[in-house]
Amino acid sequence: MSVSSAPRFSAQLVPRVALVTGAATRLGRAIALALAQAGWDVAIHYRNSQAQASETQQDCQDINAAGRFHTFQADLSDADDCRQLAAHMGAHFGSWGAVINSASVFEHDTATSVNANSASNHWQTNTVAPVLLTQALYAHAQQHGTCAVAVNMLDQKLWNLNPDFFSYTLSKSALETATTLLAQALAPIMRVVGVAPGLTLTSHMLSDEQFQALHKLSPLGQSSTPEDVVATVLFALNNASITGTTLLVDGGQHLMKFERDFSLMT
Repeated sequence: MSVSSAPRFSAQLVPRVALVTGAATRLGRAIALALAQAGWDVAIHYRNSQAQASETQQDCQDINAAGRFHTFQADLSDADDCRQLAAHMGAHFGSWGAVINSASVFEHDTATSVNANSASNHWQTNTVAPVLLTQALYAHAQQHGTCAVAVNMLDQKLWNLNPDFFSYTLSKSALETATTLLAQALAPIMRVVGVAPGLTLTSHMLSDEQFQALHKLSPLGQSSTPEDVVATVLFALNNASITGTTLLVDGGQHLMKFERDFSLMT
């Protein structure tokens, strides 16, 4: 095969239909809404948050009346559910071109408290599910003669390690490595990109005052906002030359040393 006839990735061959996991709430919801605004059709995945997923679907429809938006329930810790979710995508939309792996388990454990159950729970949802969904999308693209993109949501703490949330950190570290390996293996049909936010949204573990103070702990004086993260996801989807790398969106927090996870800093 000559160089000129070698296969290559084409953005024009990516169907503008995206699956967003964990799209009922938080960053997943923000990503789904931004995709609707950008003209994508969106599959809104949820596990337990059916009411919130339906609200996200309606909000997407309000943003883009001509778009196609559908909710899908799946337990991403179950490999069969992952495969069925991918099959439902093809059955409902006909063709799809992107998966944003946003859903994740984030439960506290330590090097001394981790056990097989906690490690497996994080591993299945945070690592295995994104790989299986990426694998399924690649097979779909091969079958239909299209191209595709996977975006894996990661975490700045992978570049600023501390031992808190031990299983979560291991699972996200594995997904970051998988991002590179999948990009190597699935090119040129598919691009795989990581997006690693900093502290972006508060949680039940932080008061509003604590969150605001921690959010300012960065070289730029603020960490990422949902708008920053969403813009980076869209950039990763649209830029046809990026693959196998991770875009850190954290105001530079990964450049600082934190001895504890933000959720445990008081």
